Amino acid sequence: MSVPLTAPREGTPEPVESPAALEQSIMQIANGAGPVAIDAERASGYRYTQRAYLVQLRRAGAGTVLIDPIPLGDLRPLDEAIDHTEWVLHAASQDLPCLAELGLRPRRLFDTELAARLAGFERVGLATLAEQLLGYQLEKHHSAADWSTRPLPQTWLAYAALDVELLLELRDLLAAELVRQDKHGWAAQEFAALAASAGFPPKTRPDPWRRTSGIHRVRGPRALARVRALWYARDKVAARRDTAPGRVLPDAAIVAAAEMDPADERSLLVLPGFGGRSVRRLARTWLAALAEARDLPDDALPTTPTYDGPPPPHRWAERDPAAAARLTRCRAVVTELATTHRLPPENLVTPEHVRRLAWQPPAELTTAAVGEALAGYGARPWQVELLAAELAAALATTD
Repeated sequence: MSVPLTAPREGTPEPVESPAALEQSIMQIANGAGPVAIDAERASGYRYTQRAYLVQLRRAGAGTVLIDPIPLGDLRPLDEAIDHTEWVLHAASQDLPCLAELGLRPRRLFDTELAARLAGFERVGLATLAEQLLGYQLEKHHSAADWSTRPLPQTWLAYAALDVELLLELRDLLAAELVRQDKHGWAAQEFAALAASAGFPPKTRPDPWRRTSGIHRVRGPRALARVRALWYARDKVAARRDTAPGRVLPDAAIVAAAEMDPADERSLLVLPGFGGRSVRRLARTWLAALAEARDLPDDALPTTPTYDGPPPPHRWAERDPAAAARLTRCRAVVTELATTHRLPPENLVTPEHVRRLAWQPPAELTTAAVGEALAGYGARPWQVELLAAELAAALATTD
């Protein structure tokens, strides 16, 4: 039976907010031993940026430290103190960008979520793993809180400290399980790739406005231009206010206005999503964006996007039946191997890599050629070793 864990073992530390306190905390962490557990809290859904509003660390012999980066900014002295230490994170790819903004970049890391995936665990959330492997219940009810709030409530600080309380123990158990399954080499390659990516900004998507929820209902280039104009108008306001765009104007409101094209304030404000006071105050901004889209010449309207890669799979059967058949065979190979090795298929190989391979196979369908193609897409050596021969055979097969 699991035990609820409601408070840190040594109590909840006060956040470090001054340079002097930071210097003392860095010495505290540096004098500890072994890996360092690290986590960060953002204000997703509340703020425009994905900056960290709290950084939590824990190390054997040092205990837990909570750092408020807002009054401190640069944490490079902390990075220098632990630069040769393994960092333990859960779902590292979520926190690495905001940690890099503070000057924190791991040279070595262990990702407990990714480790659990590679080890074949079906549920890999921190609370689930803590309960399943360590017998403790962690509550996650503050995970979606507005961490830009100041001062941070004591209950939130306790929650944040508990996020790193068990990470080191969890890391050791998962590392042992990976060794038992002979997957520790795979994990090492994945962790090295994650660490190498730290500090590089996430790839920006072209035409981010096309990800507006509900845009599939908008028909025609002129209506899409209205979505684009409203999206960028909203983004400008959100950036200025440091507010999540959806809190400035919901996606549903953008789609409704794009469909109806209101030309005056009365017509605009009766649309779904435009009834709130803060949205009404910006009526002129929204109408100006719609007018801008209305006045665009035809050659400035959005066109069908071009993709650097194969088309969506649902179009393959019509455009290239042979490629569609190759994709089906390759997916079957991935599914079978993933099942055999108790891995999620997406961790065995990135689905986009399989699509690229099936759409435009190498000229020579050999294990070496397919392996080279996979490596060129970014597949790790362990993935190439498992997949290359099987995928080469699937590509060479004719129906």
